[in-house]
Amino acid sequence: MKKKTALITGISGQDGAYLADLLLKKKYKVIGTDRRSARMNNWRLERLGIEKKIIFEEMELGETFEIERVFKKYNIDEVYNLAAQSFVGSSFGSPLNTSNITGLGVLRILETIRNRNPKIKFYQASSSEMFGDVLHKTQNEKTPFNPQSPYAISKLFGHYITINYRNSYNLFTVSGILFNHESPLRGEEFVTRKIVKGLVEIINNKRNFLELGNLDAKRDWGFAKEYVEAMWKMMQQKIPEDYIICTGRTYSIKEFINYCIDYLKIDSKWIGKGLNTKLINKKTNKVIIKINPKYFRPSEVNYLKGDFTKAKKEINWKPKISLKELVEIMLKDEIKYYNK
Repeated sequence: MKKKTALITGISGQDGAYLADLLLKKKYKVIGTDRRSARMNNWRLERLGIEKKIIFEEMELGETFEIERVFKKYNIDEVYNLAAQSFVGSSFGSPLNTSNITGLGVLRILETIRNRNPKIKFYQASSSEMFGDVLHKTQNEKTPFNPQSPYAISKLFGHYITINYRNSYNLFTVSGILFNHESPLRGEEFVTRKIVKGLVEIINNKRNFLELGNLDAKRDWGFAKEYVEAMWKMMQQKIPEDYIICTGRTYSIKEFINYCIDYLKIDSKWIGKGLNTKLINKKTNKVIIKINPKYFRPSEVNYLKGDFTKAKKEINWKPKISLKELVEIMLKDEIKYYNK
C-alpha cells in the first residue's frame, strides 16, 4: 500500500503539532510549512518528540509562487490548511494581514490544487468564531453565520471558497468548524493558557496578579488532541462534507478559572461586580485576578455552544475529555515544564 503524503500548513501551532503526531503514527510522510517568522518556533514539535520526523518547507500563504513551488516538489495526497493569523484580538489591529493570510491564503492553495492536481484532498480549518453574535442558542452545520471580527470574517471567506471549489470543480474539499479547543500546546496569548500559566506563576511567587477581560464570555471548550483526529476522519470519507467539532457544553471564563483554582487548591473568593470583579486569595487577602478593560474586544462574542450530532453519526467522532479533565491536563503540564 502506497504511503500517503500530507502537507500541513501552520505545523508549528497547537493543531499542526498534534495532527503531525497523529499522521506520523498512521505512517504518513508529513511535510510541514510555516511562515518565515515562525520557522524556528518548533517547541511543540520538540515536546512531542517528532520534529526530526517532519520535512520542513518555508511557505508564505501570501505568495502564490511559494505555494506552487512546494506542490511541484512533492506528490501530495492530503492538505491540511491550519495556517492563519489565528488570534482574534490581533485581527482588529492587523485586519489587512489577517484577510490576506486567513482568507485569501485559502484561495491560493485551492487554485494551486485545481491547476496542478485536482485529486488532492483539502481540509480547511474553519472556526466557531464565524457564528459570532449567535442567532441560535446551539450552533450546527445549518446555523447562519454572523461574524464579529476581521478574523472571523476572513475565516468565513475561507469556509465559503472551500465549499465553492467543491461544488464548482468537484474537488474533495472539507471544512471542520472547530469550536474552542485547548491543550498544553496552546499559545500564551489565548485566554485559557494565559490563565493556566498565570496561576502557576502566582503560586510560585513569580507574579502578583493576572489581568483578564470579559469573564462572563462563554465557550464550548474541548481538547485539541481529540479534535485533530476528527480532521483526519473527515478526509477519509467517500463524500466530502463539512462538520461541527465541539463538546456540546459551554462554560464561562470564570468557570474555567474556578476549575483551575480547585485543582491548585488556592483558597480564594470572588468579590465585586462588573469591571470591579476580583479574585482574592483568602489567606493573604491579595488580589489574584482582576479585570482590565483593554482586554475586551471591540466587538465581543459572548456565547458559543456547538452540536456535534452530524460528526458523531457520519464520522463516528465524539469528545471524551471533559473541561475539568482538560484543565487538569493543562495544569499538570504547566507545572511539569515550569522550571525547565
